[in-house]
Amino acid sequence: MILVSYLKRNLNLSTEPINLPAQKTTPLVHLNWDGKVLMIRLVGPNIGQRESPIITEEFSPYFKQYGKAVKFLVLDLSTVSFMASMGLGMCIACRNQAAAIGATPLLFGLNKELQELMAMMKIEKLFRIIKTQAELQQICSK
Repeated sequence: MILVSYLKRNLNLSTEPINLPAQKTTPLVHLNWDGKVLMIRLVGPNIGQRESPIITEEFSPYFKQYGKAVKFLVLDLSTVSFMASMGLGMCIACRNQAAAIGATPLLFGLNKELQELMAMMKIEKLFRIIKTQAELQQICSK
C-alpha cells in the first residue's frame, strides 16, 4: 500500500478520471464527443504500422472516461485511402471497445478500395456501414 501511494504521488499514476476535452485534434486523428456520439475521424491518407498504435492511444481514454454514455461510435475514414493490416486491427480494437460498453459501431466515409478490403477481410460484418452524411445524422439522432 505504501508503494502504491508512493508511485501515484511521484509518477502521477492517479486513479482519478482524466477530464478529456470534447474535441481533440492531433496530426493523426480528430476526436469529437457530443454526449452520445464518439466520432473518431482518422487523418489519412495512410493508416499503417506507425499510425495505428498512436491513434489507439488517443481514442482509448474516451471509452474509459465516458463508458456507457457512448451510444454510437463513428469511425470516419473519409480521408483515408490506404490501410495496412495494423490499421485494420486498430479498427477491430476500436469496435471491440465500443461493443464492450454497448455502443453501436459505425463505419463512415469508406472509399471503394477500403470497402472492398473490409469486405474481403469480413470486417464490414463488425460494423454498420454508413454511406451518406444524412444517413449518419439520422442514425445518430435516435
